[in-house]
Amino acid sequence: MNERGLMNEHDDLTAVHVDEFLPHPPAKVWRALTEPELLAQWLMPGDFRLEVGHRYTMRAVPMPATGFSGTIAAEVLAFETEKTLRIGWRDADPEHGADVDWTITWTLQPEGRGTRLLLDHEGFDPDNPLQQKARAIMGGGWRSHVMRSLRSCLDRVEVG
Repeated sequence: MNERGLMNEHDDLTAVHVDEFLPHPPAKVWRALTEPELLAQWLMPGDFRLEVGHRYTMRAVPMPATGFSGTIAAEVLAFETEKTLRIGWRDADPEHGADVDWTITWTLQPEGRGTRLLLDHEGFDPDNPLQQKARAIMGGGWRSHVMRSLRSCLDRVEVG
């Protein structure tokens, strides 16, 4: 178990957990998570709207080795302003997305002058080799490329 009371990343085959401190206030981090033009800068372009039930798509690079088509069908499941955002996420291609039903939950916690950002990407099938490969690749991506891109975006955004 780690300090969050969760199993270690390698023990939890159903999820990716990321715990990142950002030297920016929660309001600014929230903007980066919920404003479409900012999301496009650090994550992926898409027609996001902060409204429960809103369905939208995002486009990324296809990863044939994991069965990922490159198009994500997403839905806003729940949110609490500047605290949590829960998104349903699956492959938009019916051939690839039939067995994928992931949930991405962002949790923001004020910490000093910054924000502790927690990401839980859940719903990986521990018995599906392609999903386990996707979990490994996405876990690395969330921790490195995505967090670096988010930090860079936040450094450019004015507080407001």
